Amino acid sequence: MEFTGIPAAALDFYDDLEVDNTKSFWEKHKAVYADAVKAPMTALCAALAPEFGDAKIFRPYRDVRFAKDKTPYKNHQGAFVRVGEATGWYVEVSPRGVRTGAGFYEASGPRLAAFRAAVVHDQFGPELDKILDRLRAVDWDIGGDRLKTTPRGFDAHHPRIELLRHRSLTAGHSIGFEPVIHTPELLDLVRDDWRALRPLVEWVAQHTQVRAGLEG
Repeated sequence: MEFTGIPAAALDFYDDLEVDNTKSFWEKHKAVYADAVKAPMTALCAALAPEFGDAKIFRPYRDVRFAKDKTPYKNHQGAFVRVGEATGWYVEVSPRGVRTGAGFYEASGPRLAAFRAAVVHDQFGPELDKILDRLRAVDWDIGGDRLKTTPRGFDAHHPRIELLRHRSLTAGHSIGFEPVIHTPELLDLVRDDWRALRPLVEWVAQHTQVRAGLEG
């Protein structure tokens, strides 16, 4: 299937789902989800795959087993290209339009230790700083889960202390409701965004691997 854009029906579907997130609504409109959301997202990811790799298109169902919010369906459709543990490129359709991003969304234990060791490294840390500065300069949103305090064992006055507080690190960009999202040209925008994020993805993939140590 050739990618022709995200239909307006996809945004309408998620607008309505936010109001009526029930099984009965889903059953009545699951054909809309299949045709207006899942099919174009699948086509978009297939077109990007030769350069970036195969994407996982996330299931629309929420895991509510341990959640206070028991609404059964996600209010967005995401797709993720994995290049490392919890690391890769992301694209999403939601009531807020289209959003792209990349980075790592989780790092615990040894992987988090490896990330922090790279951040304090005299070469690797400044490399990451430069990557993020270039992204900020062209209006990428740098985010992620962060500690409010100083990580144990690190100097609170370290020049990269803000990076050391990160437990995940992402860069995101909202294309929103721009008319281009309904056209085949959206493919080029997502591709360009992911290319812009390649240095971040490659840095994270390299430096959050669990290994014996870092070379100087």
